[in-house]
Amino acid sequence: MARVTHGPSSKKRTKKILKRAKGFRAGRGNLHKMAAETVNRALYFSYRDRKAKKRNFRNLWIARINAACRNSGISYSSFMNKLKKAGVALDRKVLADLAVRDENAFGRLVELAKG
Repeated sequence: MARVTHGPSSKKRTKKILKRAKGFRAGRGNLHKMAAETVNRALYFSYRDRKAKKRNFRNLWIARINAACRNSGISYSSFMNKLKKAGVALDRKVLADLAVRDENAFGRLVELAKG
């Protein structure tokens, strides 16, 4: 019996890993074992950070809204509470964009929340 080495499937698997490791420096991009470890680590980080990105952006939006509210003389928490009671259904992403780009519109929302 001939010895089976799984040549084609091994080569395919190795090429897939090395293709994903393209651009990595030194042995991380050339050597199969090192590349496989690095690729797995990179895939883990990309999965984890897709979740973290959502948290980071929410924190950024809240900081921007808070700064604009403080300039208008109202706290962030009372602003959000009063907007909700007034029936304004804008999310934090849109509110932060208004605070940065259109101060007049944001000022009208602050007046609505205050009044």
